[in-house]
Amino acid sequence: MATDTLKAYEEIISTIKAKKFAPIYLLHGEESYFIDKISNALEQVVLSEAEKGFNFSLFYGKDVDADQIAGAARRFPMMANYQLILVKEAQEIKNYDALIPYFLQPLDSTVLVLCYKNKKFDKRTKAFTSLKKCVTFESAKLYSNQISGWITTYLKKQGIKINEKACLLLSEYIGTDLSRIANELDKILINKKDKGTEISLEEIEQNVGISKEFNVFELQNAIGQRNAYRAYLIGEHITQSKDFSMISLIANLYSFFSKLYVAHQLQDKSKNGLMKSLGINFFFAEDYLTALKNYSPQRTYMSFNILKTFDLKSKGINNNATDEKQQLKELIYMLTQL
Repeated sequence: MATDTLKAYEEIISTIKAKKFAPIYLLHGEESYFIDKISNALEQVVLSEAEKGFNFSLFYGKDVDADQIAGAARRFPMMANYQLILVKEAQEIKNYDALIPYFLQPLDSTVLVLCYKNKKFDKRTKAFTSLKKCVTFESAKLYSNQISGWITTYLKKQGIKINEKACLLLSEYIGTDLSRIANELDKILINKKDKGTEISLEEIEQNVGISKEFNVFELQNAIGQRNAYRAYLIGEHITQSKDFSMISLIANLYSFFSKLYVAHQLQDKSKNGLMKSLGINFFFAEDYLTALKNYSPQRTYMSFNILKTFDLKSKGINNNATDEKQQLKELIYMLTQL
């Protein structure tokens, strides 16, 4: 579904740029970024600034009912080819059935945009099935393994490249929040002095606040080396970040040890073999080769019980009032002493 979202998004943006508009756009789903981008594109392209005065209407779902929207949509544009009606927070509209007559016979001169965020529109309803001359776009969250590629594509469109390790670090640090990632990238581009060079680890560190030396990748590397001192040092730094989450960190370590357990079962344990079988970047293949030497299959399996225990603690279960910083110290000790 996430792959379908990317493809459909690009197709819709392409048709908007070509000024081929549908009478109705139903933009729904859990990823608000694509919904915002499509509605913004329509707002910029459908009408000129001069035409917007008489032909642009902005509604909010919690302040308007379906009858009002239908009534506005049936008006004809003034001194323009189209009128644009943008409905934000469309998930707050109570009675979509009142829009069914308009959905069945929309005006070609009206572009009605329904921004239905944070959940899917119920496809079983009469309102949905009545959408005939309509573009329906379901905006799904991207998977974590798609984020690096999305970052690369986002920057490529602006003629900028990014260091591969910096890209991975950024995607791991922020997660799948595309709006936040885009904001951070835009901030870097504004402050970037040499537009002809790729975005470096140093620029990520300076503008986003991610340390190239003290991050979750370096922590799992230190644990893989069974280097408790270095792991404690990294842990001390990353727990000071306002974005630190013990739950997220444990999830990353669980992924690391899960892949390590799979690596133990592989016949080809070369760097290329690990990259192919585990789906890891070449930057991290060496980390797994080192960890394979330091953690036997039995020790690797034991790590899952430790991580499960601390996952429960991070959620307040069997936690003797220890804070996340202390929890991380205990976790590092138990993993490196296996």
